[in-house]
Amino acid sequence: MKSASIGLCALFLGLTASASGWAQQAPSEIRISRQPHLEFIGDRQISFIARDLETGETHILEGSEPDHRRGPWSTFKIPNLVIALETGAAESLDTELPWDSAQRPPASYWPEDWRQDQTLRSAFVRSAAWAFQDLALEIGTDIYQDILPAWSYGDAEVADGSDRFWLDHTLEISPREQINFLEHLLKRELGVSEASLAALDEVSLAGQRPDGELHGKTGAGPVVLTDQDGRYEGWYVGYLVREERAPIVFALHAEASSFDDVRLFRRQMAERLLTDATSYAHP
Repeated sequence: MKSASIGLCALFLGLTASASGWAQQAPSEIRISRQPHLEFIGDRQISFIARDLETGETHILEGSEPDHRRGPWSTFKIPNLVIALETGAAESLDTELPWDSAQRPPASYWPEDWRQDQTLRSAFVRSAAWAFQDLALEIGTDIYQDILPAWSYGDAEVADGSDRFWLDHTLEISPREQINFLEHLLKRELGVSEASLAALDEVSLAGQRPDGELHGKTGAGPVVLTDQDGRYEGWYVGYLVREERAPIVFALHAEASSFDDVRLFRRQMAERLLTDATSYAHP
């Protein structure tokens, strides 16, 4: 691996200049009705926000808390993957990340596909936390402490020497800050190379919808860190790529009584609300 300091300066070049060519629009907020989704939502607590980068309109589900910060959990793999590629901590999506079971003993909740060597690609797709923890040590605290404030990524808090700051509520981010980060990233305002953006597009591809190509990343963890059997929070964060129109960026956060109650729900609910946002008819 190259030194993680290589490429750091490039991340700060062009931070204020957009290369996207997308029009800059005055912001406006549109409320998405919660009523049609009440039965599907059930007793979960959810927040959803999306922004159409073509029009500048922001769509917010009624009753959301778009500015309430929470731990990002594995949605931090979006910036973490980009940082790993930009700094040279990983050369490409095919960079091998060997699992040292002595240093990273498996927890009881680890799925089988975590308990093996990974590549950067498989670690993102499988959401293998240990692989990105190893990368965090390779990248180093100083780089995160420089980059995350420059990118306005949540509260940008990183504890010295930590390899789990996105997993223990040290780093927190709101749904609105999630989409602000994605907006700046996709508008090429963060100094990130086209190669790294292409890699993110590749690994985050979640499927094709009638209204575009869905890219997303899940994240989840216990509300009380020491209680794996208690309440869980979950994220689904990403963007919708459309033909001949700028993307829509979005973030959904949900809290429920267990992991099973957020595991599939987070993406399903986000897709329902994305449909509401993309089908909005202007009065």
